[in-house]
Amino acid sequence: MQETIDWRLFWKIVEKHQRFILTSHVRPDGDSLGSQLALAATLEALGKETLLLNQDRVPPSLAFLDPDGKIRILAEITPEEKAFVETADCHIILDLSSWSQLGAVADLYRDADREKVIIDHHNSKKDLPGTYFLDPRAEATGSLVFEALEESQTVMTPLTAFELMTAIATDTGWFRFSSVTPRTFEAAAELTRRGVDPALLYKLINEQESFGRIRLIGRALANTERFMDGKIYLTSLRNADFEAAGALRSESEDIVNELLKIKGSEQAIIMVEQKSGTFKISFRSRCAVDCSRLAAQFNGGGHHQAAGASCDLPYEETKKALVDAAIAAAGKSVE
Repeated sequence: MQETIDWRLFWKIVEKHQRFILTSHVRPDGDSLGSQLALAATLEALGKETLLLNQDRVPPSLAFLDPDGKIRILAEITPEEKAFVETADCHIILDLSSWSQLGAVADLYRDADREKVIIDHHNSKKDLPGTYFLDPRAEATGSLVFEALEESQTVMTPLTAFELMTAIATDTGWFRFSSVTPRTFEAAAELTRRGVDPALLYKLINEQESFGRIRLIGRALANTERFMDGKIYLTSLRNADFEAAGALRSESEDIVNELLKIKGSEQAIIMVEQKSGTFKISFRSRCAVDCSRLAAQFNGGGHHQAAGASCDLPYEETKKALVDAAIAAAGKSVE
């Protein structure tokens, strides 16, 4: 049985340093962003200096989390921020543990001579150097940050509670996924006591769709194919689909979940073409098939029921490789 994380060690590391860089994965989501913002606010309350630095900008659907633009993009940092990067003494990575998910920040992380910390809940390759605070049993990295803040006994503001609730709610599909435990609801109850309005948060997360995203969902559903008598569903979004729908790239997030609404579906896969012609792939499962193992075949990773990867093969070859892998995984899961 996996041991509980020793958050005292984390706070000992924090105590040693003054200037912190906080980074999350490419194409950030509610969990990564909420965790970044909440931890940064706590560090700043302790008198520390922080720079939140990612490869990709906050998607429009989550702009409510960062109205002041605290999360900076590596390609757009100012001379002052570059100087901060050069003098920072600790780099904290949140919600990932592999090089492939760091994007352009990877070189900055790899080459710098500073203490490195990873806080993550994914069951994937641990190839980043540093001190790990990892628990694949946790439903969200936001849950781990919540635990860390509880251990520190720092005062949690209503804003920090809001950021952590966003992290947990988004990574559990609003408390629908099998990763949810009694502890999840205990954390949610405490965050609500700290000032979170669940009704408002639900509206901000789930009831702000753009017309372009709705049209994009329609195109994804129209492109859906079924395999193994309806146990596996695969769809794709090509560059032309984004143009026709008038949708942003970030608006393809979680569309794959629509395929799990089909009766009898056990696996769902979406291929999202990037401007470069490569494909971002998302896997979902509600059976014994382990999505993290599927994703690992395409240099990705994630959780048992949700994972991601990428592929630079042509469209038809990518689709065939994905379908073959999903069918093979389904066969092994029933052996």
